[in-house]
Amino acid sequence: MRLRKQYGSGRWRKLKGVATVRLQSGNIRKAELHWYEAHGIGRKKIKIKELLD
Repeated sequence: MRLRKQYGSGRWRKLKGVATVRLQSGNIRKAELHWYEAHGIGRKKIKIKELLD
């Protein structure tokens, strides 16, 4: 409901994956990411869930 109000209607799905990220400190780490995505709108609300290394 919150995503539809902010970004519009779509089939919102919660997804997760692994990526290499650069932290604010400048360190480059491997992390598990979680985000919401809808077709035609794209990824929104990306969050680092856990650092893996």
